[in-house]
Amino acid sequence: MLVKKRKVSYGLIRVVVAAVLFAAFFAVYHFAELNRYINLALFMALYLFIGGDVAWKAIKGLFRGHVMDENLLMFIASAGAFVVGEYPEAVAVMLFYQVGELFQGYAVRKSRASIASLMDIRPDTATVLREGKEIVVSPEEVKTGEIIVVRPGERIPLDGTVIEGVSTLNMTALTGESLPKDVCAGDSAVSGALNLSGLIKIRCEKEYGESTVARILDLVENASAKKAKAESFISRFSAVYTPVVVLAALILGVLPPLIIAYNDWSVWSDWIYRALTFLVVSCPCALVLSVPLSFFGAIGGAAKAGILIKGGNYFEILDKTDTVILDKTGTVTEGSFAVKQVIPQDKRDEILSAAAVAEKNSLHPVAKSVSAAAPKVESEGYAVTEKAGMGVIAQKEDDVIAAGNEKLMRFLNVDFISGDEAGTIVYVARNGKYLGRIVIGDTVKKDSAAAIKELRANGVKTVMLTGDNEQTAASVAAEVGVDEYKSELLPQDKVTQTEKYLGRKNKTAFVGDGINDAPVLMRADVGVAMGGIGSDCAIEAADVVLMHDNLSSFLKAKRIAKKTMRIVRENIVFSLGVKAAVLILSALGLAGMWLAVFADVGVAVIAVLNAMRMMRAHKL
Repeated sequence: MLVKKRKVSYGLIRVVVAAVLFAAFFAVYHFAELNRYINLALFMALYLFIGGDVAWKAIKGLFRGHVMDENLLMFIASAGAFVVGEYPEAVAVMLFYQVGELFQGYAVRKSRASIASLMDIRPDTATVLREGKEIVVSPEEVKTGEIIVVRPGERIPLDGTVIEGVSTLNMTALTGESLPKDVCAGDSAVSGALNLSGLIKIRCEKEYGESTVARILDLVENASAKKAKAESFISRFSAVYTPVVVLAALILGVLPPLIIAYNDWSVWSDWIYRALTFLVVSCPCALVLSVPLSFFGAIGGAAKAGILIKGGNYFEILDKTDTVILDKTGTVTEGSFAVKQVIPQDKRDEILSAAAVAEKNSLHPVAKSVSAAAPKVESEGYAVTEKAGMGVIAQKEDDVIAAGNEKLMRFLNVDFISGDEAGTIVYVARNGKYLGRIVIGDTVKKDSAAAIKELRANGVKTVMLTGDNEQTAASVAAEVGVDEYKSELLPQDKVTQTEKYLGRKNKTAFVGDGINDAPVLMRADVGVAMGGIGSDCAIEAADVVLMHDNLSSFLKAKRIAKKTMRIVRENIVFSLGVKAAVLILSALGLAGMWLAVFADVGVAVIAVLNAMRMMRAHKL
C-alpha cells in the first residue's frame, strides 16, 4: 500500500515540475530568440523527463507485437512534432497525456478502493471453544456445530445462531443499512457483521466457504469478469478503430503533398503536422477506460447498498427490464405465518387460549403462530392426539379441546360456521361447543406494495407466481397491487410462465428466494435472489443478490442500472462526437495540436470524471 502512495506522489510531482519547466521553456522559446539547437535540447530534455516512460513503452510494445496502443500513438505524434520543428507542442502532447493518466489512475484507484473496502468485512481469525478453552484459529478451520466467541469490536467470522449473550450488530458493510440490529439467544448472526456491544456466543451453522461474507467477496471479486455489451463493443471498436485512424493519418500526411508539391518541404511539413494532430485526436483512451470504469464503479457502489450484481452485463439487462415476475412467499411476503384474524363465537381470548393449549407442543408453523398470538396458558396434564390431515385434540379429564380444519369439526360432530377468509383457517371447539376460527396467513412485507406501485408507475409490468392456493394468492395480489398473478404452480410451472415473457427486445426479471425458485432464476433474463433469507441454491443461481430481502432494493438496483447505462451512453456519444469533429478539423488544417490534446486528454478526463459518479451509486 505504501508503494502505491509513493507512485502516486511521484507521478503528481513529476507533472507539476514538468508543467513549471514547460511554462518557463515556452516563454524562453517565444521571447529569448535562442539558437534552435538550444531550444531543441531544452525541450528534448523535458520531453524525456515527462514522456520518456511512454516512449519506452511504445518501443517495447512494437517488439512485443502490441502495435496499436495509445503509447505508440502519443510517441509517433510527439516525435513527429519534433521533426516538423514544433518543440513546445511535442512536449505538450506528453505533458497533457500524463495529466490524463494521473486522473485516470486516480479514478481506477478510487474505484478499486471502493470495492476493496468490502474486503474489510472478512475476519482474519475466529475464537472457538474447544474442550472448554478459547482457541484462535482461521475461519476456514471452524466446523459446523462449533461454538464461536465474538467480543465487542470484532467481526462475526461465520454464519450461525446466537446461543448466549445480548449485543448489537453493525450490518452496514453487508446491507448498507446504518440502523444496528439487536440480537440475543435464538437470533441468527451473519458473518461480516460487526459486534458493537456485548460478548456473544454463536453456534456455527455454515463453513467459511458457504458463509455470507465468503459469498459476498466471491461475487464482487468475480463481477468484473462478465463484461457488458458496451464494454465488449468498446474492445472490438478499439481493435478496428486504432489501425484505421493510423492508416488514415499516414495517407493524410503522405498523399496530399505528393499530389500538391512533392518537392516542397513546407507543404510536407504542413500535412505531416495535420497527420500528427489527427493521430493525437484518434487515441481511444477516453472510451477504453471510462466505459469499464462506469460498470466497475457501479458494482462497488451497488455492493455498498447491499446489492450484489455479478457482472456489468446485468446493468444493461436491468435497464431494459419492463416485466418483473415475483415469487410470493419470502419475496412479496415475509415467509412466516402469523395470526391475521380471530373470529370468535363469543370471547376472543377464550378461543386463542384454547387453541394454544391444543397446539402447545406442535412444531408446525401454524401451531407456532397460534401459540405466539395467545396469552400464556396452563397446558400441563393435557394429552395431545394428532389427527392426520385434520388437526389436534387435547384432553385433560373431561376437558376436550379440538383445533383443526373443517374435517376435524365434522369428525367430532361440532356445529361450526365455515369461513372463506384468505389463508389457513383453524377451527376451535371445546367440549363439543364451537368457539370460533382463527385465520393464519403470511404477512406482506412493509415495502412490497409501495415498491410494486413505483414499478408500475415506471411502466414495469408486475406478475406474481405462487404455489399457494387461489384464495390466498388473490388476497396478496390485491393487497400489493400486482398486474397479474398465477396460483397453485409447481416449480416447472413457474419456468413455463416465465418463458412466455422471454425472447423479447425488452427484458424480464424474476425475483425469488427459495430452492424451488432456482430453475426460474436461471431461466429469466436476469434472476434476482433475496440474499438474507434466501437459500444458497437461489443465491448461486441468481445474477443479482439483494442482501436487504425487500423489493425496495430491487428498485434501487434498477435505478443504479439506469444511471450506469446513461453515463456509459453519455461518454460514448461525447467522446466520439468531439473526436469526430476535431478529426475533421485537423484534416482540414483548422485544428492544431493544442486542440487535439484537448480532444484526447481533455475528453478522457471529462469522461472519467463522469464515470466516477457511479462510485456513489449506493446513494441513489
